[in-house]
Amino acid sequence: MLIYWFTGLALMLVIEGITPFLFPTLWRETLRKLTLLSDGQIRSLGITAMISGLLVLYWIK
Repeated sequence: MLIYWFTGLALMLVIEGITPFLFPTLWRETLRKLTLLSDGQIRSLGITAMISGLLVLYWIK
């Protein structure tokens, strides 16, 4: 069970690292724009990401 958790973590890190590696200027600009969002907007993005992840997990199971 633990091996699956570490595999998922490793894949997440690889995927998350692609954008700053390939497009550092775009990544920096995107982060700058994110700082301008309100707390409510950031929470909405977070819950949307979590629900999307849960739906994908449900779909592949």
